Order: sequence, then structure tokens, then C-alpha cells
Amino acid sequence: MPTGVALRDPRQQLFDAARRVLLRDGASELTSRAVTAEAGVSKGVLHRHFADFDAFLTELVLDRIAQVEAHAADLVDRAGSGTVTDNLTTALVNGFDPVVVAIVVLVIARDELRTRLRAAGTARFPLVGETTAVVAGYLRAERDLGRIAPDADVDVLAPTLIGAAHLRFTENGPEAPESVRKVVTTVLAGVLR
Repeated sequence: MPTGVALRDPRQQLFDAARRVLLRDGASELTSRAVTAEAGVSKGVLHRHFADFDAFLTELVLDRIAQVEAHAADLVDRAGSGTVTDNLTTALVNGFDPVVVAIVVLVIARDELRTRLRAAGTARFPLVGETTAVVAGYLRAERDLGRIAPDADVDVLAPTLIGAAHLRFTENGPEAPESVRKVVTTVLAGVLR
């Protein structure tokens, strides 16, 4: 005899619940019990779909990395249109939404999670590394179009932008967009054409 209601997409339901817990309570409060309670399911549901909680967290981060990589093509497609500053500001604001900032904290805090993510082939600093690669790809495209100086070192500019933007979001939260625009303007001041 069935004991519950069939879940339409239990993995997504658990990911969504984890994001809500991260936003509301922070990385230190993200536990399997908190996630399943937020999702309104038993702990067994999580363990039916994931080997353990670290496997769940790994998939949560990989899911967000896949979203970042899906947006990479959109950013590169904007090369040559709008302004470089507007394109990068928008990309960084969207790329460092509150969930991403919370996930970065989670990755920093959990050794086992970092180990599993590296084994899955992520950047050395998961999520931040992938976002840096996206920004570098966009800067290369703009350099190829002549909107950025031909000698601009995009492999230095990209992590500089990412690090400074991440700090702005950590310090300023939702008020960060104008702060991020200032960072982009300052970092690219010497290379924009």
C-alpha cells in the first residue's frame, strides 16, 4: 500500500528547498534534515536519490555550474553589442545572485564537498572558477572585435573582476549592482576602446 504522494521531480524539489535554506539560514544550517523539512518530504526521499548528503550537495553545486555554463553562450553572443561595461555588470550581477554567494560559502566550509567536486572535474575553486572562465571567454570575444585593447590580459582581468564583484556582493548584498558597475569600470578603464 502506498505511504505517500508521488513527487513530480524530487531532485529539483530538494535542490529548490536547499536553495531556500541557504538563503534564509546560511550554509552552516544546511543539513539533510533542514532540506527535507523545507521540501516537505521524509529524509528517505533524499537518500533514495543521493548516496549521502555530500552527494546531494555535490549535485546541487554541479547543477548551478551547469546553469553558469549555459549562460556563457549568451554572454559571448552579446559581444559587440551594448557596452562592455553593461554586459559585464549584468553578467556579474546575475552570476553572483544570493544563491551563488551562499553556495560559494558552502563549498569553502565543506572539505568533503570540495573533494567530490574536484573529482567531478570542476575548477579548483568550484563555481567561481567556472564563472571566471565565462568572463574570460567574453573578454576574449570583445578583444577579438577590437572593443578591448589587443594586449589586454583577459586571464588577469577576469579573475580580478570576479574577485572584486564577489567581495561587493558579500559586503553589500542586494545593493551591489552599482558597486559592481564601478568595479567593472575601474578594472577595465585602461583596456576599453
